[in-house]
Amino acid sequence: ILANDEGGVRTLTLNRPEKLNAFNDAQFDALAEAILEAGKDNTVKVVVLTGAGRAFSAGADLTGRAGANIKYGFPGCVDIILDFEKPLLVAVNGLGVGIGATIVGLADSAFMAEGARLRCPFSALGLTAEACSTYTFPLLMGRQKASWFLLAAEWLSAQECADAGLVAAVLPDEGFLAAVQAKAATLAALPVSSLRQTKALIMAPHREQMRAAAKAENEGLASLRGGPANVEAVTAFGEKRQPDFSNLS
Repeated sequence: ILANDEGGVRTLTLNRPEKLNAFNDAQFDALAEAILEAGKDNTVKVVVLTGAGRAFSAGADLTGRAGANIKYGFPGCVDIILDFEKPLLVAVNGLGVGIGATIVGLADSAFMAEGARLRCPFSALGLTAEACSTYTFPLLMGRQKASWFLLAAEWLSAQECADAGLVAAVLPDEGFLAAVQAKAATLAALPVSSLRQTKALIMAPHREQMRAAAKAENEGLASLRGGPANVEAVTAFGEKRQPDFSNLS
């Protein structure tokens, strides 16, 4: 994770461009630590999260999930973001898949570059959704649009995401990060006490429901991971063919 401070705005950049910023356990731990540090640093008023290179995040790095020294991992990272008291802006600079899409629902405001797009591939992997998205996406998009997005594993363009209410706005590819940082600077010019209190009031009716959704999603993922549909999806990917779920219940 790269960190850059300017005028009360801390920009955190997922920095594994060669892996399309896919998350392994080390990346989840690094992001969790970075969010905690931003929360404690009195010079930081707003955090912007973005990705290096052409992707925001390609989701979970399946080649590097298991680690012997995991401090927070995926569940802990989500918990820490839920408890973050300052404004968090997500700047989706390129493709976002899996957690690279569902993390948008944890943002106070999210913005997408014109050429960016999002996908929640969980059904196609024989899995279920995560990062509170079964709660946050219906809240933002409405139940039917959110259901289709989470169930169908189809891509949504930046404009489709904005039209559905999943992100606040679409900004030009050229100068995208600077434009989001300018929006963050608008917030950073205001009293941090006001920002924190208003965010607390906005989050108050939702935080426990989001935590409950995350817990249920993690249990669902655990029950499906390694099951017949998940095995077929992973096998088909390795064999470079379309998965066949026709004989699975």
